[in-house]
Amino acid sequence: MSQRPDAFVFDAYGTLFDVHAVTARADALAPGRGAALSAAWRAKQLEYSWLNALMAGPGRRRDDFAAVTAAALDYAIDALRVAIDAAGRAALIDAYRTLAPFPDALPALRALRDRPRWILSNGTHAMLDPLVRASPLAGEIDGVMSVDEVDAYKPSPRVYRLACDRLGRSAAAIAFVSSNGWDAAGATVFGFRTFWVNRAGVPVDRHAPPPAHQVASLGDIAALAA
Repeated sequence: MSQRPDAFVFDAYGTLFDVHAVTARADALAPGRGAALSAAWRAKQLEYSWLNALMAGPGRRRDDFAAVTAAALDYAIDALRVAIDAAGRAALIDAYRTLAPFPDALPALRALRDRPRWILSNGTHAMLDPLVRASPLAGEIDGVMSVDEVDAYKPSPRVYRLACDRLGRSAAAIAFVSSNGWDAAGATVFGFRTFWVNRAGVPVDRHAPPPAHQVASLGDIAALAA
């Protein structure tokens, strides 16, 4: 675990980009309910991705992340009983293409620019590519990988293997960075040197080995990976 990483692979949603940046727009559409709507939407988005992966088979294709995201929003709107019309719903979906990066993302990426920095995300390229291009991070990201390329969702080993194949490196030579505990767990089991960005200070998950590093900010990574 002391090997200096040759490359860095970052989760996008919740790690580099703040999924709850939609809260202000949601609150404008449903006053006083924006934070609750954003939280419910995100929870169902993740749940639906896992369920889609488990239910996929010869007679059922896996829905992509755009479809999962839309379905999760519809559920959240109904569950919270908020009155959001079709135009408001479309605005919230569109907000995923312009999510704000976390304040620590850009300086952290700059500090690691001596090595490749890629994104590996559940999102589709149609979601991710405009998001990266429109953000201040665009010049610090060397490439984007989508789970659609292997028709799976994290934490499937097929997804993490995509990074090894694309970058031409072993799992041990890649540092994987995620703020999602379940994603960090999957990456650790796969064999990456994992950095879990635990911004909320929650306990480490118990169903898998702990990540190699637990940090409070993306800015803590450079010194540990030198």
